[in-house]
Amino acid sequence: MTSTVLSPLSPRITGFPFPFRTDTYRYSTNVEAARSPVATEAGGWGSGILDVDDEYAAELAARERILAADPSRLTVLPHMRPACWDALRTLLRELADLHPDAMELRRDGNHGDRFVWRNDLLGIEQRFRDGDDDSLPRGPLGFLGSQIQDDIVLLDQRDGSLWADAGLVTFAADWSLRFDVGMRFLEVHGPVPRVHEEGIISRAERFLMRLEPGQEYRRTNWTMSVDRRLDQSTETYPEWGRDRRLVAGAPADELANRLQLRVEVQHLIRLGASGAVLFLIRTYMLSLAELAQVPAWRARFGRVLAELPEDMAEYKGLTRFRRAAADWLLTS
Repeated sequence: MTSTVLSPLSPRITGFPFPFRTDTYRYSTNVEAARSPVATEAGGWGSGILDVDDEYAAELAARERILAADPSRLTVLPHMRPACWDALRTLLRELADLHPDAMELRRDGNHGDRFVWRNDLLGIEQRFRDGDDDSLPRGPLGFLGSQIQDDIVLLDQRDGSLWADAGLVTFAADWSLRFDVGMRFLEVHGPVPRVHEEGIISRAERFLMRLEPGQEYRRTNWTMSVDRRLDQSTETYPEWGRDRRLVAGAPADELANRLQLRVEVQHLIRLGASGAVLFLIRTYMLSLAELAQVPAWRARFGRVLAELPEDMAEYKGLTRFRRAAADWLLTS
């Protein structure tokens, strides 16, 4: 009797945050405590706030190219400067704790407001003065975005609402920071089907406004995309929108290799000094062919796609290819 030897799974698969716990999907707040490790059929994820993986340098280089071509992807309303510095200090310390052998944030001599940031993974050492925007390339939020793979949105709380008043977003999934900045939390989520009728967004906003300084939560969100293209912002729709149409009629093998399950791990943190809510969005992608290497994932995602209500499939941009994707996952 011979045994089948399975090839080891790639780190991209073993660390993937597969988001489905049942065979159906509906919108929900699905919020849980951050830093809670999640075991999956392939490995696990979720032990920390930030995740530095094999795509680190490549994704940060992609962000740099996007910002150079479109500086509006980094927008900060004037009153949010303290929150940007708060976010920078918080997450540089987080990075240093995560990789103490390669990263360090230390005071520069005897100056209480001067710091040195070292990141050996990128080969940089940056000196800056706390609160001085000109001491960092692109200011505190821009520099933070050059060190972490997450997109960043900062929410201000005033007048009984949350407002998306600052952000660095280069890897959006069919939305635009340029359009959304300065909008209320409820307005940002205006186009999402079902969530307002069911009160999901208003409950989420109330939850966020009750966060105490230092509290950390997370949730996942998902959609699908064609090819491993992180930048799917509204501004670049002409570049990626046509691929949804073209892939719909592709042969099965091409479909499986090009279609990606795109998952966002979103962290929600109340910053201590500024009181702003830090909203981090880390995007992961796995092709159907990669996902199929984990049989439990293959079957579950196929059933989710087959059952997904039409209005939700339309909002997520899946209508043209989701039946073909479900068929491939369930019958190939």
